[in-house]
Amino acid sequence: MPSLSLRINLDPEGRIGPGKIELLEQIAAFGSISAAARGMEMSYKHAWDLVEDMNRVFGKPLVAAQTGGRKGGGAQLTAVGLAVVSRFRAIERAAASAAAVHMEALQAEIDAG
Repeated sequence: MPSLSLRINLDPEGRIGPGKIELLEQIAAFGSISAAARGMEMSYKHAWDLVEDMNRVFGKPLVAAQTGGRKGGGAQLTAVGLAVVSRFRAIERAAASAAAVHMEALQAEIDAG
């Protein structure tokens, strides 16, 4: 069955898609940018660059990070970060629902060979 992948172009210049959203979800799950990066098999620097890019695009932090130390560091999503993930997933569900009949028709064309 065909699948749908959603990428949203944001004004003035920025994009958000499944990779950045998964990174935010992993940060929320692990409480750590480095753990999220490891789980996604990407470098910490790349993950941090993606977080900084999202913060720049939205004009406010999506991730609040605490530096390490005796008590250790950590990261969590801000209210904006949680809202971005929630809205993206809602848009993704709506798009998949709207496209379902067309996706089935595409698969039928493939199956008809």
